[in-house]
Amino acid sequence: MTNPMLRLLIADGNDRDGRAMRVDAVGRTASQAFAAVVTDLAPEAACTLVNPADAEAGIGLDGFDGMVLTGSTLRLAEDGPAVRRQLDLMRAALEAGLPVFGSCWGMQVAAAVAGGDVGANPRGPEYGFARRIAAVGDGAAHPLLAGRGLAWDAPAIHLDAVLSAPPGARVLAANDVLDVQAIEIRWGRGLFWGTQYHPETDFDELAAMLRLSAEEVVSAGLAEDHAAVEAYSSEVEDLADRDGPARSQRAWRLGVGTDVLESDQRRREIGNFLKHLSTARGAEWTVRDRVAR
Repeated sequence: MTNPMLRLLIADGNDRDGRAMRVDAVGRTASQAFAAVVTDLAPEAACTLVNPADAEAGIGLDGFDGMVLTGSTLRLAEDGPAVRRQLDLMRAALEAGLPVFGSCWGMQVAAAVAGGDVGANPRGPEYGFARRIAAVGDGAAHPLLAGRGLAWDAPAIHLDAVLSAPPGARVLAANDVLDVQAIEIRWGRGLFWGTQYHPETDFDELAAMLRLSAEEVVSAGLAEDHAAVEAYSSEVEDLADRDGPARSQRAWRLGVGTDVLESDQRRREIGNFLKHLSTARGAEWTVRDRVAR
């Protein structure tokens, strides 16, 4: 008899300060935002939220069908207990054979555990959107990228990246800025799928994170000053108004299309991961797909 409920462990990548900053900016933590996306795509999902950066008791993995590790304001080079605890959790999940999905920080943590190299991207950061991502190698046929076109854009905010993939990993997508935009890692008995970009991020949250990163955006030479970052962030935030008469004009000015504007298309990789869990467990969980074809 199959389990009628998808049980997912969602681990927040932020420490207490990072979570508090995000709540002040957008009203919820990264794990709460991710759980909302998961339950929208798979209404049968039951999400358990944990904060592995904190000095909590060991996090039990028994009974879960998969795990997610969210983005974070932390950097692996900083080391420290909050970072090491998340490396330990990722290692334990993969050793236990748990399927794991991670975006941004989550992918960096998985790559580091498996022997990859993570650090500041020498070609620079991505703030706002990662542009013209495309499948590489056999990525076009990989189930993580099912439904993606020949090239796509996606929300992205990062300084660090996976600079070299772990031994045996499959790099699935890249763009001109970064050679590893999506990856599959098999380590221990576990399977990791991840993206450097943020398929889970909605426009209001992206705008808020851009505002919090204004100094870094200006330092990177992507904007002249904080006022320019604010103007750009406001344009991004206004994309959330689906019925607004100027939405198409904002999309044109920002150079984004349906791969970004349509939520189910923007969240493709998450939906595909949830479908993978359903298939792997022989269950019949429904994963919504409202993208018009």
